[in-house]
Amino acid sequence: MGKNVIEVENVSRAFPVPGGEFLALKHINAVVPEGSFVILKGRSGSGKTTLMNLIGTLDKPTEGRILIDGVDAAKLSDYEKEEIRRKDFGFVFQSVSLIPSLSAFQNVEFSMRMAGVKYGKDRDKRVEECLRLVGLGNRMSHMPAEMSGGEQQRVAIARALAHRPKLILADEPTAELDSAMAARIAELFGEMSKKEGITILMTTHDVGLMGAADFLIELENGERING
Repeated sequence: MGKNVIEVENVSRAFPVPGGEFLALKHINAVVPEGSFVILKGRSGSGKTTLMNLIGTLDKPTEGRILIDGVDAAKLSDYEKEEIRRKDFGFVFQSVSLIPSLSAFQNVEFSMRMAGVKYGKDRDKRVEECLRLVGLGNRMSHMPAEMSGGEQQRVAIARALAHRPKLILADEPTAELDSAMAARIAELFGEMSKKEGITILMTTHDVGLMGAADFLIELENGERING
């Protein structure tokens, strides 16, 4: 592992509520090293999705700063943030949101187009490579409706991986999967971080998945309780 892709420095996030404010995150410090698989652990309401959204530049901290490759995200323009999300980040969510009218191959290929990867044999080869990596080499032409929930989630992972992002942000991607498939997804993330050199940050509250990660960032009531 080399440099830190993400550095979270004394970050707090408050949301207005009737009669005051709710402090969802309280002075969080954390780093995400390049090429690592990091699990952001915590129960529902612990603040892990809030922190994920801040790291993904989908929100801004109330206090503190988040550095992306050493650059303060708060100093980036909206256009620059959008470009980072499109080209440098890959997102996997609990709801896979595949395009129902496109096959598995076409869903992954479409994401590469959106990331600015030009059409050609190399792009098609990369789509096939990523679908094989997630165990779907024989399902490339299948439509989402013809696939199980676990298979759809693996298409979503291939989609996030295909344009070779610096960082994949996966927010509760295993929440709707059975324990065996959830374990396989976590194992797959660990393999991808090693084979592809892509940094992966995944949120979960499933203690059975913790062993697949290089290290954990654990939150409770908006505070970091480890490290």
